[in-house]
Amino acid sequence: MHLKDIHTLYEYNYWANHSILGVVETLTHEQFTKDLGSSHGGIHGTLVHIMGAEEIWLKRWKGESPSSFYTKDNFPTFDELTNHWDMVEHEMMGFCHMLKTEQDITMTITYKDLKGNQYSQPLWQLMQHLANHSTYHRGQVVTMLRQLGVKPVGTDLVTFYREKSK
Repeated sequence: MHLKDIHTLYEYNYWANHSILGVVETLTHEQFTKDLGSSHGGIHGTLVHIMGAEEIWLKRWKGESPSSFYTKDNFPTFDELTNHWDMVEHEMMGFCHMLKTEQDITMTITYKDLKGNQYSQPLWQLMQHLANHSTYHRGQVVTMLRQLGVKPVGTDLVTFYREKSK
């Protein structure tokens, strides 16, 4: 993976997040918070999980190892969640833009997971993992939107490339 690929991947990640959030914003509070039996309950819990993972990984890349994770109670409304997520996105994209050379993404990051287990991996692998993690959970949100009878939006990488080339 090259530095340019990382930049494109994170541009895609936030394009896809914004696309999904644009649909979720149209939901009622009841639809947003409804437990749909997913791994994080419903749309609310899943979006908190995506945002929280982005923030935790960013902190790890900066040398911190958080030991706790957000719950949906930390962000009871869509607006509270997206206001915080805007800050996370701003910091994440700032971090991405500080990566200037191929060597920057090959640096080894040592961190502890939420259980205290220590790992060391190249930054590019961790950044690739996080984008993949977000994609996986956005897919769950799409399924939950369909369960609610709401038409989701396409967030495939190829759709991003098509839009970007216009």
